[in-house]
Amino acid sequence: MCYDTDSNAAGDEAARAPFPGLVMRRLLQSIRRDLRAARERDPAAISDLEVLLCYPGLHARQLHRLAHALHRRGVPLLPRLVSHLNRGLTGIEIHPGARIGEGLFIDHGMGVVIGETAEIGDDVTLYQGVTLGGTSRQRHKRHPTLRDGVVVGAHAQLIGAVEVGEGARVGAGSVVVSSVPPYSTVVGVPGRAVGVRFPDNRPIARLPDPAAESMAQLQDRVQELETRLAELERGRAAGSEQASPAGRRVGPAPPLQA
Repeated sequence: MCYDTDSNAAGDEAARAPFPGLVMRRLLQSIRRDLRAARERDPAAISDLEVLLCYPGLHARQLHRLAHALHRRGVPLLPRLVSHLNRGLTGIEIHPGARIGEGLFIDHGMGVVIGETAEIGDDVTLYQGVTLGGTSRQRHKRHPTLRDGVVVGAHAQLIGAVEVGEGARVGAGSVVVSSVPPYSTVVGVPGRAVGVRFPDNRPIARLPDPAAESMAQLQDRVQELETRLAELERGRAAGSEQASPAGRRVGPAPPLQA
């Protein structure tokens, strides 16, 4: 995706282009793509009208178009007011400076935070509670970049100017603090790649997972020690039985005769 021609720029072009009708048609096509993205990725979506009226992710996306257009024009204060209104209405906070591509789908949406310098490619899916946050107070690139086709699970935290490669998936609850290779699956805290999904029909490739391997070795060692302990206890019990004469009952000694 080229961010210079992303869907956020449609509002800016409408004011500058000699053919505003053409730009308006492009804007409507972009909104239709947002509707189609929700229908394709959410099996609960029944109709375009339902998505248009009841999906906060779609509402947040359209309000951000306005805020971003004002932000690019250099309008003071008003873009942040639109963003603040967006947050109050949808529960989704998107800074006016964030750059978003075509076909974004934010499912459920509550608690999603997208920072100022975040960049989101085409056909990206975000679930509730996702944070695209920064780690620096400097005015430079400090938020994540998500390439085309990325899926980020619920409550995942992507922190810093990391890049999530095309087609990658981030598991729910993961904390990503380093860049993610394309078509890989990342899970855990901190996030680590555990597999690669090839864009063609090849099967998923499982990558080495040192933490999981160490845990498996530890479990095997515990099982081995438990087996050895059980054998020692059986040997000790057998030794106690052999110490007493076979067939003889061991009981209290008879009383002495006077």
